[in-house]
Amino acid sequence: MKSIKSVVAASALAVGLSANALAADLTFFTIGTGGTAYTYYPVGGMIANAISKPPGSRECGKGGSCGVEGLIASAVSSRGSVDNVNAILSGLRNSGFAQSDVAYWAFTGTGTMEGKEPATDLRTIAALFQEHIHLVALADSGINSVADLKGKRVSLDEPGSGTYVDANLILDANGLGVDDVTAEALKGNAAAEALRNGKIDAFFVVAGYPTGAIVELASSADIKLVPIAGSGAEKLTSEYGFFAQSDIPAGTYEGVDATSTVAVGAQWFTSAKEDDDLIYNITKALWNKESRKLMDVGHSKGKAITPDSALAGVGVPLHAGAERFYKEAGLLK
Repeated sequence: MKSIKSVVAASALAVGLSANALAADLTFFTIGTGGTAYTYYPVGGMIANAISKPPGSRECGKGGSCGVEGLIASAVSSRGSVDNVNAILSGLRNSGFAQSDVAYWAFTGTGTMEGKEPATDLRTIAALFQEHIHLVALADSGINSVADLKGKRVSLDEPGSGTYVDANLILDANGLGVDDVTAEALKGNAAAEALRNGKIDAFFVVAGYPTGAIVELASSADIKLVPIAGSGAEKLTSEYGFFAQSDIPAGTYEGVDATSTVAVGAQWFTSAKEDDDLIYNITKALWNKESRKLMDVGHSKGKAITPDSALAGVGVPLHAGAERFYKEAGLLK
């Protein structure tokens, strides 16, 4: 977190800040998200808008922001969950989104993080929404199950992403490994373009639906979502409690039928070292009733981000500031 006590007058005048704003404290707060073509990035921008209140903003309830006084939050594109967790712990970013499974394994030093030092400073701000695992192929590919990926060219996303972690788990649950496919590390629009041009046969995406890269792909090519179901899905959900069987509804993507898959929670994390009052105020701003208006129109996943599910599936301790808010709001005893 960077705090500055003054703003250069010329810069302030250039953006129309008042004289009072010149003396105001500004606090900058970053939110690590994901690739720009996926869900984390636009949701991060929406939340950044909700919690920000730069000097000179109109009053809350009068057309202005109901964010934290003097806070300027920004969504930062990243490689995804693992990258965000590492950036939080190193101090590179103030906060970030991550899959609940990735964060729990990092915090405990278990699962895919076995043998690594537990990330004991990691803390939760809120649970946000469910992310569904998409396995995308062309409609005429002949790929109808995870088992059919054997010998195919498959993008698992970049190492450092939650998608990469989960794609490996899904392959394993279905009796395959990375050596059984020709693995690529493409992200978002690059993966979609490679599929459309025949350079890969399928790609994995873990994101809230609908996700932009697949929406665009489905509008220009006949695609399918390959089911992640049967014994492989049962093994995955029974072995890892973070996963749940869930469907992506018909029509989510043009021409694509309802598809059974698995889902995992997307959550917002920070460091225990972040100031308690700051995180308290950020959490309070997130759940302000005026912020609800931004959530409902800011992104299709915004309506799923509610106080009722703010603590759902949380496996990493709450930040002390967030915990204080939830207790005051009666959401936590």
